[in-house]
Amino acid sequence: MIQLSRAEFEDTVDDALDSLPERIARTIAEANVVILVEEEPGADAEDPELLGLYVGVPLDERSVFDGFGEPDRIFIFRGPLQRMCSSRDELIEEIRVTVLHELGHLFGIDDDRLHELGWG
Repeated sequence: MIQLSRAEFEDTVDDALDSLPERIARTIAEANVVILVEEEPGADAEDPELLGLYVGVPLDERSVFDGFGEPDRIFIFRGPLQRMCSSRDELIEEIRVTVLHELGHLFGIDDDRLHELGWG
């Protein structure tokens, strides 16, 4: 297990977001989505070692008739990510992959395709 401070972990999530192409980053910024770092998945989570979670309506399923609602949420779970990694470099890479994986769900990409792309 490797640990980063909360601030270092959040900075690593920000670095993953900063690495995105400008067009993708702009789409995310306009998508009414918030990215949150949480310590652990909730007690009701199917998998207590869940690394991330997207909660919302994917962009490819949205309609102009939906109106405005609460923002979609992407959760990145600090505890499980730190427990699964044995080096700082591995943790940084897993955070990046998890962020990209959950953003993939925002864009309507399913788990099978995300795994094919190396993001999961």
